[in-house]
Amino acid sequence: MRRMGGHRFEGLRRKKKLKIHRGVEQLVARWAHNPKVTGSSPVPATEAKGDLIGHLFCFMNFQVYVLFSQTHNKIYIGFTSDLPARLASHNHLSKKGWTVKYRPWTLIHTEDFETKADAMKREKELKSARGREFIRKNLLKQ
Repeated sequence: MRRMGGHRFEGLRRKKKLKIHRGVEQLVARWAHNPKVTGSSPVPATEAKGDLIGHLFCFMNFQVYVLFSQTHNKIYIGFTSDLPARLASHNHLSKKGWTVKYRPWTLIHTEDFETKADAMKREKELKSARGREFIRKNLLKQ
C-alpha cells in the first residue's frame, strides 16, 4: 500500500485540522502555558506562628458515655464530641427517640478519645453483651 504525502496523518490533518505534536518538549511547553491544567496536589496551607486558638479548634476530643435511667433500670451508651449538649438532648431537648421514653438519665461513666474511630470502637465494645455486663457489675454496683 502506497502512502500519499510525507506523513501518514497528512490527509487527516488537512480534513479535521488535527494538530500533531512531534515531541515531548512541545507537549510540556503547551501544558505549562495552559491555565486550565492544575497539579494533583493543592498548595499547602500556611499557619500563623503563635496561633493557639487555631490549634484548639482543630483538636477534637470524643467521649464515650454511659447513661443510666434508675426509674426504668435502663442503660444507654453513646459517643459525642460535645457531652453537655448531648446530655441536654437526652434529658430535655429531644422530642422523639428511644431515650425520651426512659427519662431522666444520669451520667455514670465517660472515657476520652482523640479520634472518632477509637471512640466508635469503644462504644461498640460497651454495647456488646460483655460490655453491658461490665457496666452492670462494675459501674452500677458502686
